[in-house]
Amino acid sequence: MHQTKINVICFLMLELKTGQFYGVTNQTLQLQALIITDTEYTIPVVDWHYHENAYFTFIIQGNVIEGNKKEVYHCTSGDLLFHNWQEAHYNIKPKGFTRGFQIELKQHWFDQYDISSDIMEGSSNIKHPFAKLEMYRIFATTKQDENPSEAAIDSLLISLLSAASGYTTKKVVDKPLWVNRLRQLLNDEPESHLFSLKELANVAGVHPVHISRSFPIYFNNTLSDYLRQLKIQRALALMSNPIHTLSSIAASCGFADQSHFIRIFKQYQQMSPLSYKKLISRC
Repeated sequence: MHQTKINVICFLMLELKTGQFYGVTNQTLQLQALIITDTEYTIPVVDWHYHENAYFTFIIQGNVIEGNKKEVYHCTSGDLLFHNWQEAHYNIKPKGFTRGFQIELKQHWFDQYDISSDIMEGSSNIKHPFAKLEMYRIFATTKQDENPSEAAIDSLLISLLSAASGYTTKKVVDKPLWVNRLRQLLNDEPESHLFSLKELANVAGVHPVHISRSFPIYFNNTLSDYLRQLKIQRALALMSNPIHTLSSIAASCGFADQSHFIRIFKQYQQMSPLSYKKLISRC
């Protein structure tokens, strides 16, 4: 009886076809095996549904709550989610303007690069700052050029998947417990860049030398690079709100001054912060 009830619910659940998202679509870009959409979320509550293709959702502006069979994500600007194909979920949009950037991946996209479509199962809240920076680069690419290079987007997307597939909120049994403790501190504490190596080691419960030697194994970056990526990622999220000036963003994200912020931003994003602020205002 219980199984029959589940089957009825799944049968009644709405499937969204390629390119379909709830809300107002500002832009749709159709490439050979990718569909990219820029969507304003306008519906307060979206009931359980699933999508025909695997896809990423990147919150550009605002807030949204998204639930799936295992977790509930309270998303803000800069959060990156992945749903494999036909993964059921629902959405709740708080008051205010919310905008999402979606990339759907057809099965052909995975096949042409010999990548398993199950590289990330189910739904994931992707935390790795490098993966998020790659998504920001894809977003900027689609806004800078009316006919962006598909090869460039594919390259960024493969890089994003490489970082994200080994670094999601799912538990990984072969990683020591200190890795998850340190990862949570770095990603969830806005001023984690201010912690000394000894303080990070105390939180992780291991020797500072062990963190220094082992960090690249589990985070795919040196600690210094990872912290810089976190600062840029947090700066990008703040830049979606026009009330924040570049100087205030630089200060709140731990840069020495505005010129230092601009230099590091250009190094990672290949454009100036001001240019990015102009891009994000485009629909």
